[in-house]
Amino acid sequence: MESYYLDWANLLLRWVHVVTAMAWIGASFYFVMLDNSLEKPQDPESLDKGVGGEQWAVHGGGFYNMQKYTLSPKKLPDHLHWSYWESYSTWITGFSLFTVSYLWNASTYLIDKSKMDWQPGAAIAVALAFFVVFWMVYDGICQIFGKGKNGDTVVGVLIAIFIAFAAWLACHWFAGRAAFLLVGAMMATTMSGNVFFWIIPGQRKNVQALREGKPVDPVHGQRGKQRSVHNTYFTLPVLFAMLSNHYSFTYSNQYNWIVLLLIMLGGAAIRQFFVVRHRFKLGNARNPLPYALFGVVVLGLTIIWLKPAPEAPPAPGSVAQKVSYGEVQKVLEQRCYMCHGATMQMKNVRLDSPEQVAAHAQMVYQQAVVTKIMPMNNATGITDAERALIGKWFEGGAPTK
Repeated sequence: MESYYLDWANLLLRWVHVVTAMAWIGASFYFVMLDNSLEKPQDPESLDKGVGGEQWAVHGGGFYNMQKYTLSPKKLPDHLHWSYWESYSTWITGFSLFTVSYLWNASTYLIDKSKMDWQPGAAIAVALAFFVVFWMVYDGICQIFGKGKNGDTVVGVLIAIFIAFAAWLACHWFAGRAAFLLVGAMMATTMSGNVFFWIIPGQRKNVQALREGKPVDPVHGQRGKQRSVHNTYFTLPVLFAMLSNHYSFTYSNQYNWIVLLLIMLGGAAIRQFFVVRHRFKLGNARNPLPYALFGVVVLGLTIIWLKPAPEAPPAPGSVAQKVSYGEVQKVLEQRCYMCHGATMQMKNVRLDSPEQVAAHAQMVYQQAVVTKIMPMNNATGITDAERALIGKWFEGGAPTK
């Protein structure tokens, strides 16, 4: 019964998390596009108001004129729209989902004893430490090295190196699926941290100064811009990490941390294409197409690298080996019954009767033979020979007599 309610919690939290993430990412992408599409206004009225750039757009049958002030308007309206709850809601639902999906059953989903044989409490503490430590190091890098002419470049290189180290560490300490998600959640936590600790507080200080008739300190806008830029480049890599748990061929690879970094690199390069393309249309940047091509090439080479070796054709005159249900039943009894038997039915699946095995034969083959994601983190020690046996049984018609 517990697994049933956990499945519902997982479903509902995932649903809300996706909705709030769409709102946050959509707003973020829109403002990046807007910022890079602004043109200097031509009318004296806008220039006199201090408008530094504007965009005219048509959408939904109406015309819109978005304006951005160089520093601040001469007079603030009483009502201002703030964009921050999308970020906070995304983090809260994401962390809740991570707790329900991975921390609640750390022994099953977080720990891979072939990599690190530790107690659930220790694994949970270290996983949570990834969020805190990464934020502290990232924030320190931005504050110490983010100044000067080449500050942004230095910060970008140092952050990339630290992400690579964190990915290597996570993939050597945790189960592959959990490691990918942990790295993505770590970066997503930093994105929300940027909003909570820097972007919104800086904006509040500027607004307060304007309302009090005091001069606005431009450093708050500069810091907010820096962190917003980091967030936009984190977005596609984070989205991949969140989706990767459905594709075991990525996180089950021997060098899964390199796979993760390559796909993140490809995503960041493609995001750079979309960031620059609006400036290019205005003649303010070089053609961004090479960024997209670089990202596509990185992803393509990764696909080729991960391609499984072709199966050897059967020898001429050989007879396909018939595998009986009794042979497969012995494997299921030893490797699967503890989670899918009379005592426990994870995901409401039982495999301790011929009828149940027949009903789930396709699923057993897909998850135990093709993707090899079951048993979870190979907790029961199923062998390659046993997986091959199940594969031959299924390809032979999956008999249950």
